[in-house]
Amino acid sequence: MNKYLAFDIEIAKVMTAGETDWKAQRPLGISCAATFDSADDKPMLWYSTDEATGLPMQSMTVEDVQDLVCYLRYMANTQGYKVLTWNGLAFDFDVLAEESCGMSDHCVDLALNHIDMMFHVFALRGHYLGLSKASKGMGLAGKLNGVNGADAPKLWSQGQQQQVLQYVAQDVRITLQVAQAVDQCKEIRWTSDKGRPNVVEIDKWLTVAESLRLPEPDTSWMDSPPTRAQLMAWTQVATSRPSKRVVNHMERVFDALRLKGEEVPLRDAYWLKQWQRLLSNWN
Repeated sequence: MNKYLAFDIEIAKVMTAGETDWKAQRPLGISCAATFDSADDKPMLWYSTDEATGLPMQSMTVEDVQDLVCYLRYMANTQGYKVLTWNGLAFDFDVLAEESCGMSDHCVDLALNHIDMMFHVFALRGHYLGLSKASKGMGLAGKLNGVNGADAPKLWSQGQQQQVLQYVAQDVRITLQVAQAVDQCKEIRWTSDKGRPNVVEIDKWLTVAESLRLPEPDTSWMDSPPTRAQLMAWTQVATSRPSKRVVNHMERVFDALRLKGEEVPLRDAYWLKQWQRLLSNWN
């Protein structure tokens, strides 16, 4: 049986009502995380504790986030585990790279060499697939009732940390169960929103790096199909080394645009914000 380490995080920042672009609201912080060793019977929970009160803190400290990165690297590089996520490439490792302050290179390495089951399906089909649909399609239990990822930051900030910890623990359980179920039957099944059954053969789970070598699927039936490059974009900026001169130049250009009453493109503003944080972390 494959040695898997399922992994998931929950962000700390409560999103602005109606805002769907989480990248525009960074930094997000990490309230908690969970890892689930396939050899264990329960997940390991990660969060920071206030020494004075003994209660969970709003966000994990940089030191605790770095410990999490070190643990993932240890299990992957020394103990022979395959780190396992659902959409970890585009989300969990992106946030982890930012919040670990200086360990972005390690996070990129982990992201490329881990198994992101959603990305594997995406590389084959060209569209996203939710964990809930996949788990139900495989005849498994779904996510924790009454909670979703969007609710988690608010619940955590309201003192309902145990509910969020139960939620993230259930997510890594499902992630592991889906991986193992597909290992056994060599296919993944789900039902579309229109009620159409789907089956994709998967002989074995591929890492992100291996999935990138798969042929591009036909997405001509989609109006605006997502691309692999979009999901990979953060790995480029995370391993860049921006100079202060370049960042200052970008700041002046964007300030000039604002003075003219022009809007800075959201994508460009996001990259500048990333580079500003990276430059601060490296100085």
